[in-house]
Amino acid sequence: MTLDLNQLNGLVRQVGQEELIPRFQRIGHEYKADGSVLTEADLAVDARLREQLHELHPEAAFLSEEMSAAEQEMLLADTDTPLWCLDPLDGTSNFAAGIPCFGISLALIRGGEVELGIIYDPLRDECFSAQKGRGAYLNHRELQAAASGIELQRAVAMVDFKRLTPTLRRRLVEQPPYSSQRNFGSCALEWGWMAAGRGHVYLHGGQKLWDLAAGSLILTEAGGTCRTLDGEDVFAPRLAPRSVVSASDPALFTAWRDWLAEND
Repeated sequence: MTLDLNQLNGLVRQVGQEELIPRFQRIGHEYKADGSVLTEADLAVDARLREQLHELHPEAAFLSEEMSAAEQEMLLADTDTPLWCLDPLDGTSNFAAGIPCFGISLALIRGGEVELGIIYDPLRDECFSAQKGRGAYLNHRELQAAASGIELQRAVAMVDFKRLTPTLRRRLVEQPPYSSQRNFGSCALEWGWMAAGRGHVYLHGGQKLWDLAAGSLILTEAGGTCRTLDGEDVFAPRLAPRSVVSASDPALFTAWRDWLAEND
């Protein structure tokens, strides 16, 4: 299975422009059984990428957020078959509310590792991508994280509070170790923005496989660092949510990780 990253970037970009942009602020939404939002746009992107990826690489299987958990578990159990992992619309709640922060996240998992990752923001026409061992890119510009030279107290943090423990949430609110905090409602774009140096430290209490697969590869290929709150690799080929601690450079990551370990 030979991958052409530029070809795949072009495919995801085309689908985003043709399926998401025309529907933004023009369609309604419904709720799935778990309470998350679903729109026509999710299903349109899912169907189109499934079909076109199969045409390009018929030997690969396809796992999407929109499948049942039983289907997803069955696909992950087959470690011999390359597996596309898709979130067709990350930030669906933003999309449904008219908030311009959402994107497509696509990864290829092979042999229990992420081999390729693409995150596409159709409103800004920004495509973050990486292949394992070949670096990370924003459109055609290589992303290379450099030592920020700043202390944690001056850092801009991206933090999702709702999935953290009550103790940690309280400490972050009452005694934040960073300068300022944001949360944008799209895990995929937050991964890409971290890789591009738009934030210094990041924390999320529980991301799904399709939230983190592409982004974790892009960030690490750009030179960033990420682990779970328990110190494990962020990516694991299973459905259980995983926490994320990351930073744009190793020294800042160490300071961030140490503060979290003391305050959780």
